Amino acid sequence: MSQDAAILVVDDDVRISKILDRYLTFAGYQVKTAANGEEMRRCMESYTPNLIILDLQMPGEHGLELARKLRQESDVGIIIVTGSGDKVDEIVGLEGGADDYLMKPVEERELLARVRSVLRRVMSDTDTSDNSDKSVARFSDWILDMTAHELKSTTGEEVELTSYEFQLLSTLVKSANRVLSRDQIMDHITGRDWMPSDRSVDVLIGKLRKKIEQDPRQPSLIKTMRGAGYKFTARVSYS
Repeated sequence: MSQDAAILVVDDDVRISKILDRYLTFAGYQVKTAANGEEMRRCMESYTPNLIILDLQMPGEHGLELARKLRQESDVGIIIVTGSGDKVDEIVGLEGGADDYLMKPVEERELLARVRSVLRRVMSDTDTSDNSDKSVARFSDWILDMTAHELKSTTGEEVELTSYEFQLLSTLVKSANRVLSRDQIMDHITGRDWMPSDRSVDVLIGKLRKKIEQDPRQPSLIKTMRGAGYKFTARVSYS
């Protein structure tokens, strides 16, 4: 994703909101919480989420009604997470515009997988729009042509990148000065022989550093953010 994904958790259970906030923040997302529909709308006056995790049984408006109104107004991702075991609620929720539906208690890894899946849809549309006029990126002593899939030094020397290295560098450059978790990076690197894992991301980062860093042992462009992921710290301009 070319930007940190923003998530809004709407649930009147304070304990669950705190758990989701902590877990999703650790996974690298921006997270805010609201206890009901009124708080959700107030929050969205100054905060634009890419995904809303929505409870059903809350004071005031029912979650299904909120999901329906949200879908009428925007293309935001919607995941319903509820303790209601009513199959009708699930059907109505999905027909009303929700992208996914999960029962409480939610296993954290499953929730993260569902979140990543929905965000791929939401953010791919945003990325295409936001970066349509950003085909050539300049940073440090490098020029990255994202249309031609070429990396050259400012003196004209071309550096060969594998397809995975190019995808990784493009992702980092588009997300300059934002921390990307390993999970977020894995979302952007695709291929039939790509077997994503935290270790494979670290290895790929190491290979890319050898090609673009002056001293790969003391990287200045791709910084490791301990416990969080990686951050591309160079100043980027586009043409």
